[in-house]
Amino acid sequence: MIKKVLISAAGRGTRMLDLSKDKPKHLIEVNKKPFLYYLLDNLKKAGFEEIIMVVGYKKEFMESFLAEYKDDFHITLVNQFDVLGEDRYGTACPLECTKDLLQGQSFLAVYGDNLYSVEDLKRLNIDDGYSYIAGLAHETPEKYGVLQVEGGLLKKIVEKPAKPIGNLINTGLYKFSPEVFDHLDKIDLSPRGEYELTDVINILAKKDKVKAIDLRGVWLDFGKPGDIKKVEQYLDAEKNN
Repeated sequence: MIKKVLISAAGRGTRMLDLSKDKPKHLIEVNKKPFLYYLLDNLKKAGFEEIIMVVGYKKEFMESFLAEYKDDFHITLVNQFDVLGEDRYGTACPLECTKDLLQGQSFLAVYGDNLYSVEDLKRLNIDDGYSYIAGLAHETPEKYGVLQVEGGLLKKIVEKPAKPIGNLINTGLYKFSPEVFDHLDKIDLSPRGEYELTDVINILAKKDKVKAIDLRGVWLDFGKPGDIKKVEQYLDAEKNN
């Protein structure tokens, strides 16, 4: 059984506009609790007990959050800016920061601004030699990374394709095998000047080492002010079920 989860939560979240001006967007309140609380609660319900959270922007607010909820969750904070500096960006950076803590074991990886069902989180608890990526059929796949899958194996992630190549999008929910760390030093800066996690995954995919599964439950992206209401509605519906 996998127990550890890597949560990437170093960014500010500029799409949240002024709401994230003074604190990380992960801590914007929904129904009187920070959004991050609900992600952590679902992870705990799914059986993941050890959280390693990579922070950066306004890290003192994350430290306060940790102090407030220390009895609810077991969290180790890693400051990305301390490890890599403030000039190195990208979704691969949290892996670089936590290599010593996670190397040699399988682990779940999520972003701190996404919410998944307990059922789907449990389905990713697969301790084998493969890495896994969770996909979702979407009406506007051109706005996301699209998964090309054959026989259950990921062949490639294509970011925001100009031409239709499928409708299965990347939801940012992963289970990684220890092999993921072997390829971190093989990626270069992307066209937008960042080190991308999807480039690491594509290296593994070329080796037929990544399996794809479809989400069965909810996936909520907490990125824009309008998403606050969507999460509230989902939480209210869950409470009434």
